[in-house]
Order: sequence, then C-alpha cells, then structure tokens
Amino acid sequence: QLQLVESGGGLVQPGGSLRLSCVASGPQLDVYSIAWFRQAPGKEREGISCISNTYRTIYVNSVKGRFSISRENAKNTVYLQMNSLKPEDTGVYYCASPVGCLPNIDELPIGSWGQGTQVTVSS
Repeated sequence: QLQLVESGGGLVQPGGSLRLSCVASGPQLDVYSIAWFRQAPGKEREGISCISNTYRTIYVNSVKGRFSISRENAKNTVYLQMNSLKPEDTGVYYCASPVGCLPNIDELPIGSWGQGTQVTVSS
C-alpha cells in the first residue's frame, strides 16, 4: 500500500507562497492519482486539487489560479505550489491517493492518507 508523507507547511504572511511536497513510498507512484485536501479550523476536510497518473489536473474554485499541482514520478513526489495565500487558506493539508481523479474530489474513495502538514497564513 502506498505510504505518503507531506512536508513544506509553515507560517506565511498573506500574499506569500509555500510549496508542499508529498513523498510516496511503497509501490511506484506513476500509476496513482494524488489529491490534496485541507481541513480548516472548525471545518470539514475538503479536497482542493488532484493530479491523475496521466497528468490531468483538477482544482476547486477557491484555489484555481493560485495553486498549482504537479508531479515528479522519478522522485515519487507530488507538489502543491501555493501562491497569493490568504488567511482562509489556513489549515492542515493532507495528500491522499484517490481512486481516480474527478471533479468531485471529496467523494472519491481514498486508498492512503498522509499525516498532514500545517499551513498558517497570518500577518
């Protein structure tokens, strides 16, 4: 089973940028779709982006144009580049391996979850 570890979170000012990494171990990453979820304080976890094994990408409206998901299979890593960060982007960010990559990210069955990395956007 795929094992996922996130890194790259931290404290950043509004308007700043962060790049999250999701490193996979176990089976080769190249056959898997990977999604990023986040859970804001007091809210349910939501899927925000997904990249398929064929490099198709999906974003929810709240991050479209600001976040960019990419993958580097040779390094077994998926990235989430986050620009123009807002306080409402604060939360714990998780990567996961969904069964497929479709616009209804929240409804996709998930094979594996990472442990999460905290992102705080505050001045």
